[in-house]
This record gives sequence, C-alpha cells and structure tokens, in this order.
Amino acid sequence: MRDAVIVDAVRTPIGKRNGALADVHPGDMTAHVLTALQARVGFDPAIVDDVIWGCVSQVGDQSGSVGRVGVLAAGWPESVPSTVVDRRCGSAQQAVHFAAAGVIAGQYDYVIAGGVESMSRVPMGSARAGGAPYPASVLDRYGVDGFNQGLGAEMMARKWGMSRAQVDEYSARSHERTATAIDSGAFDGQLAPFDGGLSQDEGLRRATTVEKLAGLRTAFDDNGVITAGNSSQISDGCGGLLITTGELAAQRGWTPMARIHTAVLAGDDPVIMLSAPIAATAKALERSGLTVADIGAYEVNEAFAPVPLAWQAETGASDDVLNPLGGAIAVGHPLGASGAILMTRLVHHMRDNGIRYGLQTMCEAGGQANATILELL
Repeated sequence: MRDAVIVDAVRTPIGKRNGALADVHPGDMTAHVLTALQARVGFDPAIVDDVIWGCVSQVGDQSGSVGRVGVLAAGWPESVPSTVVDRRCGSAQQAVHFAAAGVIAGQYDYVIAGGVESMSRVPMGSARAGGAPYPASVLDRYGVDGFNQGLGAEMMARKWGMSRAQVDEYSARSHERTATAIDSGAFDGQLAPFDGGLSQDEGLRRATTVEKLAGLRTAFDDNGVITAGNSSQISDGCGGLLITTGELAAQRGWTPMARIHTAVLAGDDPVIMLSAPIAATAKALERSGLTVADIGAYEVNEAFAPVPLAWQAETGASDDVLNPLGGAIAVGHPLGASGAILMTRLVHHMRDNGIRYGLQTMCEAGGQANATILELL
C-alpha cells in the first residue's frame, strides 16, 4: 500500500502587517518557497504533478489562482499545474491532506502542498466584497445576527472559566517560547529568508509581560478577556512541503522527514466557532490508535489564547508539549498559510528532537478543524 511522506518543508519568516513582507506580491512569496524547496531537495520541477495551495482571501493580488501564479513566477515549467484551497484558517493544512490522499490513491507521485496569505496587501474580509455569506436560514437556526470569531473566543473563555490573567499568562508564554526558539536557532533550518530582507519572524515582542498585557483594552466585549495581546497577529507569510511516497523517495535517494500518519476533520458549534480542534484531536487519536501521552509535540494554532487553553483542559496534555516553540500570538497567523507554517515548524521540531509523533490542529471559521498526526522517519 502506498504511503505519504514529507520529504522537506520550508517557510518564509512571518512578516507583521505592513512590515517587511508587505511589498512582496503573494505570487512572488509563493515562488520564493517553491524555489527554496527545489534548491533544498534538488528535484526537477517538471516531476511535480500538482501544487495544492491554501489561500483564504482569493481576491486582488491573491486572485487568479495564486498557486499557479507562483509556479509561473518561479520559472517552473508550464506543465506544472496548481489549484487553490480555501478551508479558512486550515487552508494549507487541508492542502496537505489533499496531497497525502492523492499520493496514497496513486493520483499523484510528487506534489507540493502549502499556502500563502498577504494580509497587508489583501486585508482580512476582502473576499466578502460587501456580501452576506449567511442566509436567514442559518442565522435563524442559531438565533444570531452573525458569527464573530472574537466573540467566539469570549464564549470559550466563559465556558471554560478562564480569567483575564490566565489568557494573558499564556500569551506572554508564547512570546517567551518564541524568543527562546529564535535565539537557539530552532527555526533556522526551516526558513527561506529573503536576501537583504526579512530573515526571522517579525512579530515577536520581546518586551511582552503579563503586566503589560493586562493594560490592554478588550477588543470585543467590555467585560471580556480578549485583547490584541492575547489574539493572533495579522501577518504575511508562506510555507510549503514536498510530499511523495516512501518508495519513490527511496528511489531518488531522498530521506523523508516524516510520514503523514493520520488526517481527519471535525465540525462543532459555529457560534463558539473555535472549539472544533478538541473534537478533531479526539478523532485523530481514536483513528490512529494513539493516546495523548504518545504525542511528543502538539501544534494548536493560537488564533486566540482560549483556543489552546480549552483544548489543553479537555485533552490533559502537558504544558511542555503544547506549542513548545510559541505560536501565532507571538509571530502571527497569515490565514491561508498557517497550516503549512505550523506543519513546517512541527516536522522540523520532531526531527531535531527525536520526537516520534506530533499532532497539529487548528480552528477554522464555521466551527471546523483539521487534525494531522505525523510520524518521524
């Protein structure tokens, strides 16, 4: 039976909004990652069967199939096709799922999965173009006027009994862990820096403390806990992974980093919206036959601090293995790229530390989540 393995994974540094990557077209950012993968592995791009690319706001500079634009911008053969996936924040992780399924099914031999988002050039919400995505039938079903992730985060905090101090402490920890990772060189082997430009994640605020976070105003509810400091940063970035079978990798003399062991999806309450990673994790563990204790590293996207905190409360995972390198609160969440960026971080962390199993999950609009278990090779 065919399997799906990750040969290599690379990402750009994450740029803050209107920061160092704001002038980089998302097509060129995509090309930057594609050519970095090609240089690292040493493959002929003509062998690539597809480039499956996540992107949320597919308008403006990200319209016209940004993955295909990136292929052409990279100077790759015109024979290399691409398609763009939108599963909201999980778009690039879903691209990996589709790539793995296609490889296992025999529809692909070599595929690159990843994603890009320039939130500086294409602001969040641009794709709605003034439209109303939810008809009355959906709003009436839930008795709401609309769906809001920030208010969903407030609901999570109330449901799981989180204080302002608790979410701010978690957020300060994200910055501390990110600073440690950067200073120790933990990200160096996964980054494709820009010549003369950004070489490290830009959003880190080294001076962040719980006391400073406590002084920020709440963003969605005057009596709530969610602020800009305990939410993910708006940012720009791109990441990609080369996926094939173990047999084909061996034929080419490649040593894969990890096998895509299990890939699942889950849905949950669309009003709270952010709790589905809990269900997705349970589903992934059940399907894989593994337990929480078997997983040596978890990447739970830090859309808002209550997301990983509620996930941890339900799973019982230890602090040491939950987002060990920090997360989106410290460095940013470039929507359609984050799934590939997190997986790149995860697989390199597993390899560098001899961790056999890692699990990644992230909340998505509409109350959905992807979960992926990787096995070190």
